[in-house]
Amino acid sequence: MQFYKERILNAAQLKRLSEHKYSCTSASILDAWLQPWWCWLVSKTPLWLAPNLITILGLLINIVTTLILVWYSPDARQDPPRWACALCALGVFVYQSLDAIDGKQARRTGSQSPLGELFDHGCDSISTVFIALGACIAVKLGEYPTWMFFQCFCAMTLFYCAHWQAYVTGTLKMGRIDVTEAQYSIMVIHLISAILGPDFWATQVGSIEVRYSLGGVAVVGAALSLGTLAAAIVAGGVGKNGSTVAVSAPLRFLNWVLGG
Repeated sequence: MQFYKERILNAAQLKRLSEHKYSCTSASILDAWLQPWWCWLVSKTPLWLAPNLITILGLLINIVTTLILVWYSPDARQDPPRWACALCALGVFVYQSLDAIDGKQARRTGSQSPLGELFDHGCDSISTVFIALGACIAVKLGEYPTWMFFQCFCAMTLFYCAHWQAYVTGTLKMGRIDVTEAQYSIMVIHLISAILGPDFWATQVGSIEVRYSLGGVAVVGAALSLGTLAAAIVAGGVGKNGSTVAVSAPLRFLNWVLGG
């Protein structure tokens, strides 16, 4: 019983929850190009369709299409069917599109709320796992399990640090090359596997497999993003801004460890 009591929001947290205002800035290259598509899509969405339902629908599609890949290649070493890679690319596209319009639908229907934001980001955290896993299967990265773990770990770390930075500064900031670009890059990876076959990534250029160059680009991009996020976190202090939705016990513990 005590375990559950410790997780009930106190009065100060409830006050902060009611006062929370979502703030996001984006310099993403693709976001500007995709806005007309997203605006058209939300305009065709029925007003009775709840934003949270849009969010969960996109997540479920992403999970199902990834699990199909897992079914055919549970250790990311077997060749998944090409159609499964194409289907996974479609799943990521649908998820990305629906994730982009759920907030627009909330503003369109006047139903935006901090809890809706929390639900959206919670679904994003789950999708990050499946998107990273699907990409690893598409290139048969299970043949190098340490590298596969590192790739997935990078994705989780970037997601966490992006939200930690939002906790510190009060604004979720998207760079020129950020989440949308990463998601579309993964769609391209799936489509290449669907067209040329997963074994394409084992092709050697000189003495280096193609998938290693792909991994190198991912690592460089992750390092640059982490550098930017770390600068914002260090400059702002841990939770100094205090403009976030309810703070969980694990995050409070981490803040204590880091001296916040």
